[in-house]
Amino acid sequence: MKKIGFIGSGNMARAIMGGIIKKGLFRPEEIMASDIWEPARERTQKELGVEVVENDRRVADESEMLVLAIKPQFYMAVIDQINDRVRADQIVISLAPGWTKRRITDTFGRKLKLVRTMPNTPALALEGITAVSSSRLVTKEELDRVLQVINSFGKAVMVDERLFDAVVAVSGSSPAYVFIMIEAMADAAVLEGMPRAQAYEFAAQAVYGSAKMVLETGKHPAELKDMVCSPAGTTIEAVRALEEKGFRSSIIEAMKACAKKSREL
Repeated sequence: MKKIGFIGSGNMARAIMGGIIKKGLFRPEEIMASDIWEPARERTQKELGVEVVENDRRVADESEMLVLAIKPQFYMAVIDQINDRVRADQIVISLAPGWTKRRITDTFGRKLKLVRTMPNTPALALEGITAVSSSRLVTKEELDRVLQVINSFGKAVMVDERLFDAVVAVSGSSPAYVFIMIEAMADAAVLEGMPRAQAYEFAAQAVYGSAKMVLETGKHPAELKDMVCSPAGTTIEAVRALEEKGFRSSIIEAMKACAKKSREL
């Protein structure tokens, strides 16, 4: 019996498996994954050394914890395929936006030891943040095991499930917003004459360092912003231009659209 199995071996599944292995939580031979796409199976096996199979039912059969690491549109078909193989004592972990615990249990047609999560792609760098909500059938000891897995690739935070659409907007999808900002910052630096590789390095490090300041100082972001803005200086001029172009509002509107889409999935 494997400690954990993954139905799906895409980027998020590989990030989670990689974190588990790097932290020494489970050995590669204690992990199994499935994928219908042969190149994905080969990549996962080569990169991580875990057993990768084509058959989802086999993963359900042979895993203590079962992670549904597939896109939301495939949940219905996969649940139908594995339903009779999922055991009452098995912990099922979902990763998909839009699929509430109630929707998943209704699709299975029975109550489960279910933990709903919403991770994000910085898990690839072991810096993910994951919202977690568990069903009543999950014991404290079982939830602790799941949290240990999640903490291996970042940080786990218990969140009321009604806030998961907000989580999708503020962390699940937000790396894309940040990548766009980094790309735009680098483009501007290139426009000013900086080599592109160096521009990406400066832009990414500035974002990384700024995020650490928010997390480690405990100061309000507005206070940290004010610390950089000298009177009549360069930064306040940049802030003025950002406000004039609707920078703050565009982020809010993007997140509203993201949360709305999450609710509709």
